[in-house]
Amino acid sequence: QVQLVESGGGLVQAGGSLRLSCAASGRTFSMYNYAMGWFRQAPGKEREFVASITWSGGTTYYVDSVKGRFTISRDNTKNTVYLQMNSLKPEDTAVYYCASRFSVSSSVTDDPGKYMYWGQGTQVTVSS
Repeated sequence: QVQLVESGGGLVQAGGSLRLSCAASGRTFSMYNYAMGWFRQAPGKEREFVASITWSGGTTYYVDSVKGRFTISRDNTKNTVYLQMNSLKPEDTAVYYCASRFSVSSSVTDDPGKYMYWGQGTQVTVSS
């Protein structure tokens, strides 16, 4: 079993920045075996893919709406994945979820069904 705990959400004005963190743990968990992703869900909308990163950090993938503004990264020695969010817009307001999937390949995916473990989410609110 893998536990994921997000942090770093909050209220920010449009144009501002936030850095989300996702700490992973588990009895036999090894960060080196897992690709990671960030998803978000706004009120009344379906959960949406935001970004993903391979186990090594060598490949990343973003939804078009955040390209150039968000950066996903990871520190396997700290069992943590990050989402740096810059130039935030009101439409970025959502609950942000961290997710993991067992994978040591170089492929990335935006399919939430491919991710096995999910965090509880952290609220990001961007005011105009």
